[in-house]
Amino acid sequence: MSKRYLLAIDQGGSGSRAVIYDPDGQVRGYGYRPVGRVYPQPGWVEQRPAAIARSVAEAIQEALGRAGVRGNELLACGITSQRDTVFAWHATSGRPIGNAIAWQDLRTAPMVAALDQTPLGPQRRERLGQFPGAYAGAMHMAWRMQHDAAFRRAAERGVLRVSLAAGWIVRALGQPCEHALDHSLLQAMTVYDPRRRALWDEWIDALNLPRAALPVARPTIHHFGDLAVDGAMVPVLAMITDQQSALFGYDCRAPGQAAATHGTASFVNAVIGSSPPLQGICKTYLAWEIAGVATYALEADMTTTGAAANWLRELGLVRRVTDLDRHAARVSDSGGVVFVPALNGLGVPSEDRSARGAIFGLALGVDVGHIARAFYEAIGFQLVDILATMKAEAGITVEELRVGGGLAASDLACQIQADLSGVTLVRAADTETTARGVALLAGIGAGVWSQESLPPLIDERARRFVPRLSPAERSVHNERWQKAIERVRGWVKV
Repeated sequence: MSKRYLLAIDQGGSGSRAVIYDPDGQVRGYGYRPVGRVYPQPGWVEQRPAAIARSVAEAIQEALGRAGVRGNELLACGITSQRDTVFAWHATSGRPIGNAIAWQDLRTAPMVAALDQTPLGPQRRERLGQFPGAYAGAMHMAWRMQHDAAFRRAAERGVLRVSLAAGWIVRALGQPCEHALDHSLLQAMTVYDPRRRALWDEWIDALNLPRAALPVARPTIHHFGDLAVDGAMVPVLAMITDQQSALFGYDCRAPGQAAATHGTASFVNAVIGSSPPLQGICKTYLAWEIAGVATYALEADMTTTGAAANWLRELGLVRRVTDLDRHAARVSDSGGVVFVPALNGLGVPSEDRSARGAIFGLALGVDVGHIARAFYEAIGFQLVDILATMKAEAGITVEELRVGGGLAASDLACQIQADLSGVTLVRAADTETTARGVALLAGIGAGVWSQESLPPLIDERARRFVPRLSPAERSVHNERWQKAIERVRGWVKV
């Protein structure tokens, strides 16, 4: 049989996806397996490496079955994965060494605070392209060097290997060519300087991390190894982080093009170009490198969006998250209600983890519809703040925003975001943009496409949401939002 299909693996914090694409860039098969978490004590969140590998293998088999494709028909594979969750294994046997500390884990917060007082403290954000908080992989590894005897012994004996899920998948389910990750994934371990394109040695030494255990940096399109799939060995020709893969999958590749993905939290990513801007509040990522050319991107987060929708459901305000749409559509406006969903702090530009959520403007006559609409407006207001920050830090003006993820399925939510931001939103019919991005990259590596001949995402099935409010109307709404933001900042001590 001829090899003509591409396998994309998207390993995330809550589940593993496998998608089969044909040479036209169309989905032929899809597989998904949820992954669990382990909570050894309050504030600690871990994942079992063997369970992650098993979930990927099962998702691949499901995708192959649905596509009617055999392993020997796969031309290449691309892998994108969650960030910050670092997996460890023995270099020779490949056996996992303990559980991976997940990005939601908070155990390293005291270590992060202590580093503020060191000479490297003020340099962290600029050197790493982001501030390495308690979520960061480097902090997890530093904690394990101090408290995990098996991890430390393996490091001392030179047999420790560490990587994000993408690297672990190749080791667990196949054969790596070398211990490597692409630039974006290595940066996501918070040990790599994206501007200088090298490991930050002083930081690694300060945290007592074993350099020999770390992967080397390689281009995004590269032969990373081979995956055993259905009796065949499939070359892994692309690796990239999940958010940057989604950006590529949204067909955002030129400066000023941007995308927003709404999940548990929401992320906005914008392409900057071949030169990174001065470091600001937004994360600066070396998003991908193709044919020797690096592309940088800015990333900003809204800390709680999908999680806030679930919180409203858990309160009993609605029976299902999808009911928010129906209730919000019943009212013409939010009735003066402002909902700040800072349930675990504020993201860009406030970057205030001590902020907490609040609902303002409650009065007799306010009902669930006003609160639901205020929640949708909160996403739009945060988008306004993020786009303004990106313009200030990198000089880019976003005129069209590609959107996806759970909350983007709502026409009303998308229209409200367009109205409040003054930016046209475009929602593609294909929602698996993260898998699509790494599939396109693997396809370039396999010679299926060139960068100039990639199949387009946006077609006649895409939905466009054009702003309807005037600048003056948007300004009035935004003033009320800013007043609410000031009231929730610094609410708790962290």
